[in-house]
Amino acid sequence: PKDTKQLRANYADVPNNIIGAIVDANTTRKDFVADSIIKRNPQRVGIYRLIMKAGSDNFRASSIQGIMKRLKAKGIEVVVYEPVLDEPEFFHSAVIQSLDEFKQSCDVIVSNRMVDEIRDVEDKVYTRDLFGSD
Repeated sequence: PKDTKQLRANYADVPNNIIGAIVDANTTRKDFVADSIIKRNPQRVGIYRLIMKAGSDNFRASSIQGIMKRLKAKGIEVVVYEPVLDEPEFFHSAVIQSLDEFKQSCDVIVSNRMVDEIRDVEDKVYTRDLFGSD
């Protein structure tokens, strides 16, 4: 393996415009997702699971927080279903512990993946999952 000094030198060679392009692409993607959800005219949007990969306990929240912020700015209520989260709120949004209550009370459910436990409300689900797998 390369030493840390060599890794830093290699990273320093990455052109700044690549880093800027990544940031711009992430912003564009969040705008696209939020706009697609807003077009459905929901009163309440549910975020199904904050964990991005099956079997993980890592809350990769920054992307979803950006989408939540955009939805809230349009006056849309946002709630979260995350059974491993023991907090009453996440990013100033209520955490709902009951999956049934969550599914019934949301007009749109945002999910990283289509999974069996929300398939019964598939018409409410917004996902970019094309293949149904990680």
